[in-house]
Amino acid sequence: MPYVAAVVEELKMRKEECGEVETLYIGGGTPSQLTPEALLYLFDGIQEHVTLLPTAEITLEANPDDVNPEWIETLKKTPVNRVSMGVQSLDDEILHTLHRRHTGKQALEAIYLLKDNGYHNLSIDLIYGLPHQSLEAFSSDVKTILSLDIPHLSAYALQFEEGTKLYDMREQGEVKEVDEELSLSCYEQLMDLTAEAGLEHYEISNFAKPGYRSRHNSSYWTRKPYVGLGAGAHSYDGARKRSSNCEDLAKYIQCIKEGKPASEEEYLDDDTLYNELVMLALRTREGLYLPEVEVVYSRERSLYISQAAERAIKAGWLTKKADGHLCLTRQGLFVSDDVITDLMV
Repeated sequence: MPYVAAVVEELKMRKEECGEVETLYIGGGTPSQLTPEALLYLFDGIQEHVTLLPTAEITLEANPDDVNPEWIETLKKTPVNRVSMGVQSLDDEILHTLHRRHTGKQALEAIYLLKDNGYHNLSIDLIYGLPHQSLEAFSSDVKTILSLDIPHLSAYALQFEEGTKLYDMREQGEVKEVDEELSLSCYEQLMDLTAEAGLEHYEISNFAKPGYRSRHNSSYWTRKPYVGLGAGAHSYDGARKRSSNCEDLAKYIQCIKEGKPASEEEYLDDDTLYNELVMLALRTREGLYLPEVEVVYSRERSLYISQAAERAIKAGWLTKKADGHLCLTRQGLFVSDDVITDLMV
């Protein structure tokens, strides 16, 4: 509760920055493990200090094993209208390897329970390229999730990040990375299955039914201003200033108690802004609007990116549309990191 109280106090300190809230995302940790009292206290504070617009998208991250009838009853007392759930896989052996607490059966039961209680705006996270995972097994997971009429799906290639249990297991030879070709096949199958189900591939790792794109995440990709609250949270003013809260929990709480900012500020130079524009825009279905590069930066920078894109266009990885948008092709999605890096400075 001290941490939740500190988050509410930070919100109070920064409420002028927030203004009217169009999207709210409670995540970056495991908010579904908050006690009912803590969760309700958090939302009481939010509703006291900022204005949630009637059309606001309000998302809460949840673990499947936290979703039960009692938790649902608490959730109904909040304005949450979208739930994002980290399923990762429906294979119990893989889930055990990932040290996830839930089983595949629990994940499906959590989805049914949410839908039965009126929470139809669901986003499910899956991972491909997992140890012991075959193309058939991943395809089965995707088909099962899509058969439940889920409006939003996020799927990511497994990353072995230093400091994680999975990274240590790989270093000790307990698990192996899957073959890159298998991972690419999983991604290709993912694109085919979601398209067949009527989902739009609107960002490299995200798929949604019409009208169900993540409005919150889309604001990041289009570089809208946002305010991040809590330890390790980031904020952006939509122009040049970015700030990040300290990650140390005790230090964060102490700063807020003393009424001091818990963040450090960074001012972005032209090259950094340009590189971020390229990276974020090209991840999306709409792509990079070339006239914006000239208006925001310079004609020289616009000419630079047009010339730099030629190789990828000839290779069939990028396409330049008549309206001035530069977009990744389906083939380009498989080499997106390289294509995007080539356009940066």
